[in-house]
Amino acid sequence: MKRTNVGVCLSSVLLVLGTSLNVHTQTWSFTGSMGAQRALHTATVLNNGEVLVAGGRNRLQYGLASATLYNPSVGTFTPTGNLNNGRSDHTATLLNNGRVLIAGGDYTVFTNSGTQRFCLSSAELYEPSTGTFTLTGSLHSQRCGGLYPEFTATLLGNGMVLIAGGGDLNGLVSAAELYDPSTGTFSVTGSLNTARFGHTATVLPTGEVLIAGGINSAGNYLASAELYNPSTGTFTPTGSMKTTRELATATLLGSGQVLVAGGEHSNLVFPYISEAELYNPSTGKWTTTGSLNTGRFDHTATLLNNGQVLIAAGAARLASAELYDPATGTFSVTGSLNTGRRLHADVLLPNGEVLVTGGYAGSGGNIGYLSSAELFH
Repeated sequence: MKRTNVGVCLSSVLLVLGTSLNVHTQTWSFTGSMGAQRALHTATVLNNGEVLVAGGRNRLQYGLASATLYNPSVGTFTPTGNLNNGRSDHTATLLNNGRVLIAGGDYTVFTNSGTQRFCLSSAELYEPSTGTFTLTGSLHSQRCGGLYPEFTATLLGNGMVLIAGGGDLNGLVSAAELYDPSTGTFSVTGSLNTARFGHTATVLPTGEVLIAGGINSAGNYLASAELYNPSTGTFTPTGSMKTTRELATATLLGSGQVLVAGGEHSNLVFPYISEAELYNPSTGKWTTTGSLNTGRFDHTATLLNNGQVLIAAGAARLASAELYDPATGTFSVTGSLNTGRRLHADVLLPNGEVLVTGGYAGSGGNIGYLSSAELFH
């Protein structure tokens, strides 16, 4: 009688099922706790491989001054120096000199008569060798968030940092700014053709910066995009996206194209976007690519070492995650986080793992701001 290799048959069945369900499973595991609950914070990989987590907000305080360092070799967080100004909704940029520029953001003071919110123009530098923050030159315009990050900070090829979009409590700012690490000052550069917040900013292989989507001063969701040219200091319109969106993610792929995924739009019945698009710098045009298995915004996107893009969590406090494969233009479901979260931060570690920190959760009885962190393997 002919014998059947049950293991091989079972593996073949599982492979077929996985393919039909569009599943590519990898796992998440908890790592050390930050100690402090925080969302709308920043996470930055330092040159020594450690991760600086700074600022954010929690249930009791909107505008944390505390910061902590994650050590991947031991999987623990340890406190480091405090920010001079507590803040959330700010930006953090690793400079070529190894320091981290923290800019803008907001904080809220709670009083018996109510709350008072402040929008910041201040900026500070984190020095890894001393573990301290020092104030540097201030932005020309206050830039802060509401519930979401509203402006972007992008490291240019010349070592300067482009601050674009967002605004203060009185309205949006169209003028962009440049931070010069050699002088520690901000200077005004060209203005956006459309003032916006909740957009994305991506450095292209050409050195230009692609600004896409967001919301304008009239509250309209945008499909428009523009390019910042560092050599001229000007913004010029480029092709518009197929879908209006804010709070999407933008990831530069190995091909030089930019993947924009998810976000939200004006559809109040179901505002979560599953559509994704690719921007081609050589043509200045957008093309549709595969759709997310789950529509989401407030998620994170991380370019992995294998060229795929990890899309993780997001509104409404999702635990699910997906992988985008540029070779096939499709998204596949991968392992879910242990805790659903949004407004979290993500970084790619030197060992190829992805660290996700904090955020706001709302599932499994765990509702509120998080101090937990997870690793994607």
